[in-house]
Amino acid sequence: MKFETGHLYHVYNQGNNHEKTFFTNANYLFFLKKIRQYIIPFADIIAYCLMPNHFHLMLKVNHLSHSTAYLNKNNKARNTGNKQRNLNDSIGIMLRSYTNAINKQEDRSGKLIRERTKAICLTTSEDISPSYYNTLFGTVSYPEIQKKQYPQTCFKYIHNNPVKAGLVNKCTDWPYSSAKDYAGLRHGTLVNKEVAKQYLII
Repeated sequence: MKFETGHLYHVYNQGNNHEKTFFTNANYLFFLKKIRQYIIPFADIIAYCLMPNHFHLMLKVNHLSHSTAYLNKNNKARNTGNKQRNLNDSIGIMLRSYTNAINKQEDRSGKLIRERTKAICLTTSEDISPSYYNTLFGTVSYPEIQKKQYPQTCFKYIHNNPVKAGLVNKCTDWPYSSAKDYAGLRHGTLVNKEVAKQYLII
């Protein structure tokens, strides 16, 4: 994954062979704790949704790397000196740590989550298909429309996942997404709604 500071990204991955990645309520909560530990030092979480066999995160990157001394200051991790860890490494460590815990819980071995986590930049038109509209002169591409609309579209898409999958009737009924926070039904501290306002209509 390639990240740049100051940009929004849609980060997502799924269970290996589309298999389950979350088995209990505690698993979802444990994964959210891992997000706080491994991603928050690098980025603001704008939105998230954890599904039974995959996850979606929308984040704004603030730092590409940190010293391990900085990352370990608030937890009891062993002293690893003053090496640098980047966001990619931190996401990888998070997923491996979660996999190890679930493998132990479920008495299984091997990969739980697909090897390659995807990250699509939402605030540049480089990775985004342009918008097209019809005119008297034919079909015209207007990438700026898509550039401005894509963060909002992705935000809605992430929160709509449980509805689309038939798990709930309303996105705010799903407990493992940030939809409840934006609807004022919960006051979680994982998402940064103030930063979200810079990019979204909420």
